[in-house]
Amino acid sequence: MGLVGLAHASSHFFHLVLPPLFPILKQEFDVSYAQLGLLPGLFFAASGVMQIISGFLVDQFGARRVLLAGLVLLSISMLLCGLVSEFWMLIPLAVVGGIGNSVFHPADLAILTDKVSRPRLGRAYGIHALSGNLGWAGAPVFIMTVVQFSDWRTALVLAGCVGFAVLLVLLFSGTELVESARHAVSTRRPEVTAGENVRMLLSPTVVSCFLYFTFLSTALIGIQTFGVTAMVQIYSVPLTLATTGLALFLVASGVGVVCGGFAADWTDRHDVITMLGMTLGGIIFFVIGSSWISSSVLIPALIIAGFVAGTTTPSRDMLVRKVTPEGASGRVFGFVYSGLDLGSCLIPLILGWVLDHGSAPVVFYIIGSMLLVTVLTVVNLRRYTQVQRHPV
Repeated sequence: MGLVGLAHASSHFFHLVLPPLFPILKQEFDVSYAQLGLLPGLFFAASGVMQIISGFLVDQFGARRVLLAGLVLLSISMLLCGLVSEFWMLIPLAVVGGIGNSVFHPADLAILTDKVSRPRLGRAYGIHALSGNLGWAGAPVFIMTVVQFSDWRTALVLAGCVGFAVLLVLLFSGTELVESARHAVSTRRPEVTAGENVRMLLSPTVVSCFLYFTFLSTALIGIQTFGVTAMVQIYSVPLTLATTGLALFLVASGVGVVCGGFAADWTDRHDVITMLGMTLGGIIFFVIGSSWISSSVLIPALIIAGFVAGTTTPSRDMLVRKVTPEGASGRVFGFVYSGLDLGSCLIPLILGWVLDHGSAPVVFYIIGSMLLVTVLTVVNLRRYTQVQRHPV
């Protein structure tokens, strides 16, 4: 669990390496914020497209090989970002980084599903999600600390070196990341045709999981990218207070993930946990957007929203596991998690347009709506799962 968590943290670390540097890069290359926003958009678009393919590669060649290859691409792309002389050079590097990023969810979760016993799987998924939050939290601190003592180029080069350091740890981990039982079963199964793969991935249960992740990512990336700006406009709070609110939201989400891991192991009603958490989180964001609360209650509201949303994370992965056929973990996790990248590459453009038109409350209405819509996908998933178990 520790090695997989380290790999997952490194991937999330690279998600937030460039954004803190946007004000500096804007002046350095004389570009607009819209042009800079193209970089994460292309990163997540490439990751989303390739994540489905990565899932097939994981099932075919093993998760460890694919995981290491992805980390190499991600580290190289970030290191080279620190050496560019023109803005356009960052564009293909963002795509390469996105391709590298695409391997982590299908590879990580395939390893955990294979290596961790069923009674501990909920906590394992929780640790996996928590490590991602820690990677997000560590990146801005690392980058801005290096910038204070050097410059942005050095910061990006050192960020790439962090990836290679993680790579060395994984390389010397021996067989800890090599699947055993899952691949033993997989090799005894007859070859699966392309048509069977398509039918499996487009089944109502798997598509419901895909839509869940798509709507979830629009909410999470929405609060991370434009939540601070919207809070400043709605509540007239200082930028530092709004930023602190976002940080505490992420910390509370991490705490919720840990608690949710124990809850996921304690009960089989993962659908109930997920629906309750998403419903409460969605309502809180609607309240924040409506400005029914005072600025003094804003931070506690964000903390509660982060916690209840975080508690659902291990249960959502358990729901995906329940609908995954034996020997198809990489393909299914790769497909459904590509929904995260789909939402991540679209929502910044939508919310940016909303803020340009002076509708800051709508930002939180959209975020809240997306969390509530995830509840409908879980209801749909439960309905189809019950039909499969108890056909008429």
